[in-house]
Amino acid sequence: MNFALILFLLLVATGVLWLVDVLFARKRRAPGAPQPWWVEWGAGFFPVILIVFFLRSFIVEPFKIPSGSMIPTLLVGDFILVNKYTYGIRLPVINKKIIDWNLPQRGDVMVFRYPVDEDMDYIKRVVGLPGDRVEYFDKHLVINGAEVATVRDGDFFHEDKRYFAPRFKETLGGVEHDILVKDDAPAYVPGVRDFPGRENCTYTRSGVACTVPEGHYFMMGDNRDESSDSRVWGFVPERNIVGKAFWIWLNFSDFGRIGSFR
Repeated sequence: MNFALILFLLLVATGVLWLVDVLFARKRRAPGAPQPWWVEWGAGFFPVILIVFFLRSFIVEPFKIPSGSMIPTLLVGDFILVNKYTYGIRLPVINKKIIDWNLPQRGDVMVFRYPVDEDMDYIKRVVGLPGDRVEYFDKHLVINGAEVATVRDGDFFHEDKRYFAPRFKETLGGVEHDILVKDDAPAYVPGVRDFPGRENCTYTRSGVACTVPEGHYFMMGDNRDESSDSRVWGFVPERNIVGKAFWIWLNFSDFGRIGSFR
């Protein structure tokens, strides 16, 4: 469901009713006469929808985490906020950038339109920038020939699946975060799609190596062995960027997660 489009259509519809009321109908109503139903239930909502549309389109947008691909950073059921202007200003609905400033950096947690189905929003961590050579063999991440160091940091307990997974601290672009890497999971990438730029990648039984095309990004989930990401469906084009995730504002199962993000 394209919520941005639905909100835009509601904005247009209520805005037209509001203008009709302000320019014509209001002047013809007798003093003290009650508002007609189309004003109360249509034009009356225009200011509220306008504010919501502006905030959601240009300032901040809420998202709910539906899957475990970003565990342990983000858990299923986390409600997060996404900064819509960090990477520039984009026109709502068509997502076309009109004002450019910051670019995504390694380590950012980014929301983007899923390249396979752009009606869906995905969230992953930026691992590779345009022009980078990203290698992930035998569970070791190497960027431009330099291995990304990890430090073992105990275990993470999956409460829903009732098992422990090895947890590591990783630093990308100066951002320290936790990742999960399972010892018993296969190193090869299953279910690889035939995506644009597929010729930039080499797959073996040990993993994958890709050169990121210009204007694209290589994304990976922090739950490395349970994430369908750029290893599977390819690169994220710049035009698909939605914004940068920055804050957990609610989790009905664990209120202690509010405000936690890394």
